Amino acid sequence: MPSVLTDLRPAPVRRPAARRPRGRRSSAFGRAGIGIAILFAILALYPLGAVVHRLLFSGGGFDLGPVQETLAEPGLGGLVVNTVLVVVASTAVALVIGTMLAWVNERTDARMGVLTDALPMVPFLLPPVAGAIGWVLLLSPRAGYVNSVLRDLLGTVGITMSDGPFDIYSWYGLILVYTIYQVPYAFMLASAGLRNLDPSLEEQSRVSGAGPLRTLRKVTMPGVKPSLAGAVLLMLWSGFGLFSIPAVIGTGADIDILSVRIVESLAEYPPRTGVAVGLSLIVVGFVALAWWGQRLVVGRGRHATVGGKGQRVSRIRLGRWRGPVRALMVLYLLVTTVLPLVALLIVSLTGFWTTKINWGALGFDALRRAIIQDSTTQEALLNSLGLGLLGATIGIGVAAVVALYVSKAGRLGRFLDGAIKFPSTLSHIVLAVGFVLALAGPPFELGGTLTILLLAYLALYLPQAAVAADAAVAQVGGELPEASRVGGAGEARTFRRIYLPLMLPGLITGWALLFVRMIGDLTASSILAGTGNPVVGFRILEIYQNGSYATLAALSTVLTVISCTVVLVVMVLSRRSARWSAPTTPTGAR
Repeated sequence: MPSVLTDLRPAPVRRPAARRPRGRRSSAFGRAGIGIAILFAILALYPLGAVVHRLLFSGGGFDLGPVQETLAEPGLGGLVVNTVLVVVASTAVALVIGTMLAWVNERTDARMGVLTDALPMVPFLLPPVAGAIGWVLLLSPRAGYVNSVLRDLLGTVGITMSDGPFDIYSWYGLILVYTIYQVPYAFMLASAGLRNLDPSLEEQSRVSGAGPLRTLRKVTMPGVKPSLAGAVLLMLWSGFGLFSIPAVIGTGADIDILSVRIVESLAEYPPRTGVAVGLSLIVVGFVALAWWGQRLVVGRGRHATVGGKGQRVSRIRLGRWRGPVRALMVLYLLVTTVLPLVALLIVSLTGFWTTKINWGALGFDALRRAIIQDSTTQEALLNSLGLGLLGATIGIGVAAVVALYVSKAGRLGRFLDGAIKFPSTLSHIVLAVGFVLALAGPPFELGGTLTILLLAYLALYLPQAAVAADAAVAQVGGELPEASRVGGAGEARTFRRIYLPLMLPGLITGWALLFVRMIGDLTASSILAGTGNPVVGFRILEIYQNGSYATLAALSTVLTVISCTVVLVVMVLSRRSARWSAPTTPTGAR
């Protein structure tokens, strides 16, 4: 007879068997993320391997001659110092300006809607070569429009000047244009970080008696630190890789910059590929330090600032300071965006560059010739728009998956993350040479196709998307994903229902970043594009080399209008997604 205790034991409870498959699906999704990261790491490293192989192995044997030639490059020390000074100075100034513009726009009642949302981005939408030309048109010592107006005004009070008072061909002119092109990085990522920051933290600080500035310093800035670190990294990458601005302004100012020397080394006949790669490896050291610092900022502190409940931002009322703050914002936007565009527009409508403008003779002949009557330009615009849309969508999607799941893969994940981001530490022209060596010939035979341009754009600009995705992931709290997993959802469903909505504002911003960079790419396009697959960057370079300022200004104006329209739509979607994305309960994965 069984004992009483045996009879009273509860029957074993069977656990639902559904969780095992979900666990398998979860690991399968994670493995898929690692697989995607491996594919794009190969895409980034394979062309670099072709370049390094050509650098170190010539004639079938090992040869250190190119390395020795690089170290013997004339003026190498001054070249490095000049580059670091320009990039670091412009990055520091741009970080301050971009962050303050973002804070005023997102947290105060000085915001002016679409005007302050979009105009800080306009310099970013101009191809760098066109922007540099715009500032040359404005601040050239003798023929610059701004200098001409200032000389006329000074002449009315008896001060006569033959040139100046400003000179774009100087240290301050070079840093100025670098800074203007860096501010959009800081503005975009700081704005996305502020939209993701839980406003209740700032509200509690103000209720506790802290003023707006103390709240900004103690609560807001630490909360958006991942976004600011990502902005610094993107600005350093962009600064070291810029070619057009130092080529146009630095050369005129007799200031040697690494990117220009690299391109000149490859433009010689025969090209000095070894020296170009050797100079690019110097850049790797500086950017590697910046990347390491960014990883420390994202990986250390606690930046989980998106909670489970959404809350509207209570904007700071500036009172009597609202008018002056708005005036300063408008003045900045006018100086940095409107003036260069006006200069380009005047030249495109005039048909030539002169300080004696005949306003009655302005017309659309140059625009018609550059855009409508030129079939090559039309084809280049269509190709660039298609590559930008497709490349930005693929790039930001891959970056989102990699940012989430590569970080969980230990040393392999860190290696893949570094491999994907490594190409931005090198000159784009060197990478373009690598794609020619690796993919243009057998067995791939992709030379002269749009496919090689798409692959090159993804390898070149995926690091920027990865930084934006890292910042978006770093600001997602752990409570909602954990609640989703506890509720039985797999990683795929948690990604789709929790991570993706909360990351969406930052990802949309990253998409815009990729789109604009891809359609305006100049350096890589100059190597990989041609008459069979023209793109805007290649066409602008052709026009610039022919010295046609009117045609260059016309094409740049049209490209800016297209880019502004696309980015304006993207920013509206980003703002809406920031309001809609926060799940209201931790069961958002159901």
